Amino acid sequence: MDIGIISTRYARALLDYADSKGSADVVYEEFCVLSRSFCKHPELRVALENPVLSSDEKLSLICTAAVGDGSPDDTFIHFMKLLLKHRREKFLQYIALTFQSLYRKSRHVGVAKLTTAVPVSKEMSERIRNSASSLLHARMELLTEVDPSIEGGFIFDINDYRLDASIATQLKKVKQQFIDKNRRIV
Repeated sequence: MDIGIISTRYARALLDYADSKGSADVVYEEFCVLSRSFCKHPELRVALENPVLSSDEKLSLICTAAVGDGSPDDTFIHFMKLLLKHRREKFLQYIALTFQSLYRKSRHVGVAKLTTAVPVSKEMSERIRNSASSLLHARMELLTEVDPSIEGGFIFDINDYRLDASIATQLKKVKQQFIDKNRRIV
């Protein structure tokens, strides 16, 4: 069976169940943290696919990755038990990403990413988020990232669009113009 079909079915069922319980927002936050845990720690996925670990150990591992020392929502725990019962834990990362996508679509939430060379203040990131939110007429989530390799300026990704105003990109463009101009001379 296709990974996309499985993850979509489970994610859609979880969203419907969480909506009926009134805990969709909490489950969404837990899945966001879980997705970040999968990205930061690739060995988490390997551990979940390990047949030696029991379901209880896997559940404990998933809950720790999702909420740390806190206690996860009951809806989250019931879903994870169902997932482990049917041995679908290897699809958990895809289910988490699909759930986030379905939640954002149903709640009209946009995602933006701001990459700068130096850290941005809280006030500035809040102004950017509010401006993007008013332009798109949707609630926005703004992720900020510091990347010194862009040397200055910023890169702003929103939905499928990118505004690249970094110094590194501008230097590459100038370099390419010089290369193109010199080719014509020779």
